[in-house]
Parts: sequence; structure tokens; C-alpha cells
Amino acid sequence: MRKFIYDSWQSVMNHDINPLRHIPDTNTRHMVMQVLAWMWCIVFSMWLGSFWVFGISAIAHVALIAAIAVTVGTFETARRRPDLFKLRTDGYHSLSRTRQYMWINGQRVVLDPNDPGGEHE
Repeated sequence: MRKFIYDSWQSVMNHDINPLRHIPDTNTRHMVMQVLAWMWCIVFSMWLGSFWVFGISAIAHVALIAAIAVTVGTFETARRRPDLFKLRTDGYHSLSRTRQYMWINGQRVVLDPNDPGGEHE
């Protein structure tokens, strides 16, 4: 039963398995899947007779798709550019320390160039 459910899900939701696999451009396949998802949201909300359901369903779908997109983007960045996740220990200065001075009560205070900034003692 588990295999049947998994195979049924894949046959509809996986664009590499369903009939959309014949569309050569992945971006076009993704767009077609998005349009179909919105169509089903609309049909389901009309079936229940409430546009409130459509609004909630649409918001939930956008949140879910956005979360998936952020996750995929993070995974791809980790795979292609893992150095972006490396902690900087090479004299990094926090954003507030980039100019090496700050203004307090209208007076310029010069900061120690050897202090990398960050948390205060």
C-alpha cells in the first residue's frame, strides 16, 4: 500500500516522471506545475463554496512553495559555494565598524583599528 501511495504521488507531482517530462525546459515545466496547483486550489475552494478557503489555501501554498524554494536555494548554494557558509576570522569588522569610527552626541569617536567589533565587553 505504501508503495502504491508513493508511486501515485510521484506520477502526479514529480515533473521528471509525469507527462510534463516531455517539456524540455525545466522552467516551463515548473511554471505549468504552478498553474496546475493554482487551478486545483481554485477548483477545491469553489467545490467547498467559499472564497475564504481559496484565500487560506492560496496563502498556505505560497508559504509552502516559498519554504521549499528557500530550502532548495540553500542546498544548492551549499553544494556549489560552500565557502559562503564559512565563519570569517580574517579581521572581519561588523557592519557598524566598517568606517572605523562612530558619532556620539555629535562628536566623532575614532575606534581602535585592531578591534574587529562585534559584542561589547
